[in-house]
Amino acid sequence: MNENIPFTDLPLDLPHAGRIAHRLCRVLANRTAGSLSPGYDEAEEIAGELNELLFLVRLQNEGVEDEAESDRLRDSAATLGRRLTDTIERYRIGDDRVGQCVRNLFECLGMGREGAILSLRAGENPHSLQRPV
Repeated sequence: MNENIPFTDLPLDLPHAGRIAHRLCRVLANRTAGSLSPGYDEAEEIAGELNELLFLVRLQNEGVEDEAESDRLRDSAATLGRRLTDTIERYRIGDDRVGQCVRNLFECLGMGREGAILSLRAGENPHSLQRPV
C-alpha cells in the first residue's frame, strides 16, 4: 500500500458506515438502470450484503457497545468493501461518485488510508476536490 497517499483519519463510526452502504446501493442502482455493462448485478449484490450487515446500526444510529461485535462488523464490512472494489475494478464500472463512496465507507470504518487507495481503484478522480490533501 502507498504510505504517502493523503487520507482522512476518522474514528470508527458504524452508523455512518451503514448510511454510506445504503448510499452505495442507490448509486449502483442508478448506474444499473438501462446499462448493458456486465458486473453491475454482482456489484449491487455485494453492496446489498454490506447494507444488510450494517442495517441495524444505521437504523438505531448508535455504535455497537460490545467491542468484539463492533470489530467483527468493521472487519466484515471492510471485507465486503474490498470485494466490491475488486468487482468494480474488474468490470470497469467505477466512477468518481462510486469511488468517493468507497473512500467514505473505509473512513467511517477507521481505515482511511486503505479507503484512499481503494477509492482510486473504484473510479474516484485523483484530482477530485473531495479527496484529502
